[in-house]
Order: sequence, then structure tokens, then C-alpha cells
Amino acid sequence: MYQIIHRIGIKAPVEKVYNALTTDSGLSTWWTTDTSGAGDVGSIIEFRFGKDGPDFEVMELQPNSLVRWRHYGEMPKAWMGTEINFQLSTNGDQTYVLFTHSNWKESSEFMGHCSTKWAVFMLSLKDALETGKGKPFPEDVHIDHDEY
Repeated sequence: MYQIIHRIGIKAPVEKVYNALTTDSGLSTWWTTDTSGAGDVGSIIEFRFGKDGPDFEVMELQPNSLVRWRHYGEMPKAWMGTEINFQLSTNGDQTYVLFTHSNWKESSEFMGHCSTKWAVFMLSLKDALETGKGKPFPEDVHIDHDEY
């Protein structure tokens, strides 16, 4: 199995970072403005990029420490069976987010595209928390001209 991994330091309290990963209002500040369903374990979060997008089931929540989702549904197909983890830790005035998107069946160009986009969105999360203005879809940085 393959995985995407990114680590980012954010000058924000861990509670604010956790909130940005576990609520519709928080998620919509950095990933996509069309987000619904965030909640307790078992919730299905719907992320829309235009008319389509991935859904994730909330698998585990450890307040201010871990957020774990499992891909739910059939879109995108390459994400079927994958999981996303956000592990949080602190050091001084920084909260570190260790992001993984794991259980990919194969390494591919699409996985490379997704890795770059996840980096874009991790920087959007950082901006949202540090400056109050992230770049969620549709205002995100586009990495090619075929997106969405």
C-alpha cells in the first residue's frame, strides 16, 4: 500500500486546529466551501468541488490529538479504501499537523496530483488559522488547467 504524507507547523492553539478539522465551518475555511456533515464518529462528511466530490466517514476523534476519516463512496475511484489521518502535536506556540492519506492500492500520476493538491490545502489550512483567510476550493491554487 502507498501513502501521501505532509507535515506542517501552524502558529495557532491546538484547539483551533482541531476545530478546523472537525466542523463544517472549520473545514470550509481551507478545503472546500461546500462542506457538510462533520460531526461525531460515524458521521459522513460530504465535500463538494462543483457538483461532485468525495465523502468520508469519521472513524476516530481524539480531541486535540487525532482525526481519522475513511473514504466513503465511489468517487474518486482511486480513493476507495483509503484513510486520512491528521495527527496533532504541539511545541511552544506551534501546532504540528502530520497528515497522511494512506492505503492507496498503487502509486500513480493521480496520486502525485493528489499529493500536490493536499500540500496546497495544508498551506490553506495554515493560512486560514494564521491569517484568517484560507484558500478553499474554488479559490484554491490550481496546479494544472484540467482541474474540476
